[in-house]
Amino acid sequence: MPNPSFSQQDFQEQLNQPDNHAFIQSLKQYSTADLADILMGLPINDQIRLLEQLPQASYVFEFLALTEQQQLAAQLPQALLVKLLAHMHSDDRTDLFQSLAQEVQGQIFPQLDAHVQAQLNDLMHYPAESAGAIMSTEVITVHAEMTMQQSIQHIRQHAAESETLYLIYVTDASRYLHGVISLRQIIQSPPEQLIGQVMTSHVITGLVSEDQESIAQKLAHYDFMALPIVDEQQRLLGIVTYDDAMDVVQQETTEDILKSSAVAASPQMSIKTAPILLLYQKRVFWLVFLVFGSLLSGLGIAHFEDLIAAHIVLVFFLPLLVGSGGNAGSQSATLMVRALATGDVHFKDWFYLLGRESLVALCLGGTMATAVSILGYFRGDILVAVVLALSMMGIVLMGCLIGMSLPFILNRMKLDPASASAPLVTSICDASGVVVYLLIASQILTLS
Repeated sequence: MPNPSFSQQDFQEQLNQPDNHAFIQSLKQYSTADLADILMGLPINDQIRLLEQLPQASYVFEFLALTEQQQLAAQLPQALLVKLLAHMHSDDRTDLFQSLAQEVQGQIFPQLDAHVQAQLNDLMHYPAESAGAIMSTEVITVHAEMTMQQSIQHIRQHAAESETLYLIYVTDASRYLHGVISLRQIIQSPPEQLIGQVMTSHVITGLVSEDQESIAQKLAHYDFMALPIVDEQQRLLGIVTYDDAMDVVQQETTEDILKSSAVAASPQMSIKTAPILLLYQKRVFWLVFLVFGSLLSGLGIAHFEDLIAAHIVLVFFLPLLVGSGGNAGSQSATLMVRALATGDVHFKDWFYLLGRESLVALCLGGTMATAVSILGYFRGDILVAVVLALSMMGIVLMGCLIGMSLPFILNRMKLDPASASAPLVTSICDASGVVVYLLIASQILTLS
């Protein structure tokens, strides 16, 4: 609660009073985020009552996560849902409307204003991962021939319709984008000065068909609060705001985290509310696939079973060695996946990074080899210590190079580098590590 002395019980009692007009008006002092938290803590009947009476209900509602909006929308009276949709920003409205059941969409759509219907029809046609799918069409524009005074009057008249007022875009009658000017520049300039004399003609834009992640990177790179979205003819279609871009970044990060743990990506999935069957489906494929991948380790052990029978001490160190290779490979894969996602490295950097990773791996392997060889000497003899030291060096080197290279290979094949998940890299390194360890052991111990 924004006011610690104001309990949820007090809030519900005030809300349910017959004459609660003063109470509802007092809620204007709360931030949208605080009101959203209050809303989600109420019983469903009180949630409906609050949304029916709150003046800024649509903005509070759209502040909720999409999964929370869906759950609440399924229980709202249809008239209230139509009212909320009508006053939401176009991008949030489109996301919610598309998430509704087809039957509900068919019932609600005719009840919306013609202007809102047109916006929905336009925005729903853009591909899910494109800039058009997250842009807002509520944007104020001015003409280059307008004076600063005329622009201020124009902005005052249309301010309520715009999602942001930090930057004002300069267009002509056909919506072709010619420049941009900040609200500060408009206010500070002489009233009779023309927009065209002050505006910046070089405007950083995003194409409506551009990938959402690319749009988010542009916003972060230029430190913009909003990015204008245009078509191929440079006509202004809308803007993507910084908060929407951050939602995209969060979704992409969630996808990468899920894939790095070999879970099928579903950013909107809530672990708390997702059906058991869905959680099963998202995880079962990779786990079954990796079970069969782990059989390669068993084949390697079976091939050297005579060596293992003659030197049973080798079994004691087997989990330690293959586990170290898997851990080293997972670290390298995680570093490379993140570097590729942020644009820090590219495919042309592969061979350069291969040399750097080899040096790092040799240093890591050497340190770990020293430690494990001491254990090998006391557990076995000097030859066992040599086998363990060489095996650790080779396994860690191989694990690091596999972990580093696999994301590059997947990226080159136009696949998601995040698919080089820790379980996948670990399984490959485990199987390879078994072969390297037992192959080195067979060459050294059979000479004794």
